[in-house]
Amino acid sequence: MARILIVEDEAIIRSALKRLLERSQFEVVEADSVEQAQTHALSEFDLIISDLRLPGAPGTALIEAAAPAPVLMMTSYASMRSAIEALKLGAVDYVAKPFDHDELLETVQGILHKRAMASGSAPSITDERGTRSMMIGDCAAMQHVYMRIKKTAPADVSVLIQGESGTGKELVARALHQQSKRAQAPLICVNCAAIPETLIESELFGHEKGAFTGASAARTGLVEAADGGTLFLDEIGELPLDAQARLLRVLQEGEIRKIGSVETRHVDIRLITATHRDLRALSKSGEFRLDLYYRLNVMQIALPPLRERDEDVLKIADILLEKACKRHERQGLRLSRAARQDLQDYPWPGNVRELENALERGVILAEGHLIHPDDLGLGPVTHRPAPPAASDSQEALEDEEDLSLEDYFQHFVLEHQDQMSETELAQKLGISRKNLWERRQRLGIPRKKTAKRPDQG
Repeated sequence: MARILIVEDEAIIRSALKRLLERSQFEVVEADSVEQAQTHALSEFDLIISDLRLPGAPGTALIEAAAPAPVLMMTSYASMRSAIEALKLGAVDYVAKPFDHDELLETVQGILHKRAMASGSAPSITDERGTRSMMIGDCAAMQHVYMRIKKTAPADVSVLIQGESGTGKELVARALHQQSKRAQAPLICVNCAAIPETLIESELFGHEKGAFTGASAARTGLVEAADGGTLFLDEIGELPLDAQARLLRVLQEGEIRKIGSVETRHVDIRLITATHRDLRALSKSGEFRLDLYYRLNVMQIALPPLRERDEDVLKIADILLEKACKRHERQGLRLSRAARQDLQDYPWPGNVRELENALERGVILAEGHLIHPDDLGLGPVTHRPAPPAASDSQEALEDEEDLSLEDYFQHFVLEHQDQMSETELAQKLGISRKNLWERRQRLGIPRKKTAKRPDQG
């Protein structure tokens, strides 16, 4: 229940507004001045509705004091100037007295909805190994996904997750399960596209001994294994029509029947499905049952592709790079400025999975302390217009970072080969003596016949 603070010096208006909001299931607190309002923890309210003109300090004094709580201003002086001044100071919106009750409620609900969408926090997820991590992303589209997860998880209904391959549909399914009332029961994940069509019904619903050639023993299906918990069916659009009919019965009647059995068994599962295909279009062509589609699509969560998450790409890349460095024991590797620009501009048709693979390549192939574009293996990248030029000192730093690996190698070798042996040069560069020799040959850097040591004078 949202908490709203009303700051209004006229008792009649304040009481009428309180009754109106309480009828709409809001929790309401009253104050007759800014001074009295400040006796409350202002930032803990979901919304503050304040008159502009109050005894003592004006209502606009609450805008800064209440941050980040939004402040909706009211005034009986309905002038454009006062509205603009209130908005300039940071008011979330403005209403003029006398106000229409329905219009005011619509404004309040709109403000609260936008605030809820903007404050969605990334859910924490535990993977199969018991490792706990957070979903990554702060863009508006992901905030909406987090809010959908938060609201949908406790409701024991079917959920359809839609998104391109590699956008993290299984992560959303895990988050839904782990925030649901079934969190202590099993989560069974099945990729429908990975099971041969001839075996999928047996895998999902089980079979009795002798039900078909090769059925040497009875088998419990994955639907029954998920009893009491959650069944996640990825790539549901690949499920054959016969299996779709069986699944529909599970959803309608809560019953399954093993292949080769005459007995039905009751199961209690929550079904979460995912697809990158348009199930409604498939139903029109007869490839997917329309009645099953309606059963699956009670709630829907749409995952945005990575190319629409510009502000998240580099944040995700940094986290994935850190993990890849740990796996391959290459601590301290960084992305060059050119590599970061490529990551930002690349369209990522394979989404987060493709980004993870590119960084894995970069960690494996990088020599020295920087990962360069060639190490990522992305191919040609169409760059967007460059941002405004940085300061001279910043440009110098970025230019230094952006030296190609060959430039860095040549500069280092020529500067130090008079004082270091080949073995020492190779060790400092983090490469083998053989690799050092090969690079000398390719870049045309002659090897000194003798390397003077400091103690040789």
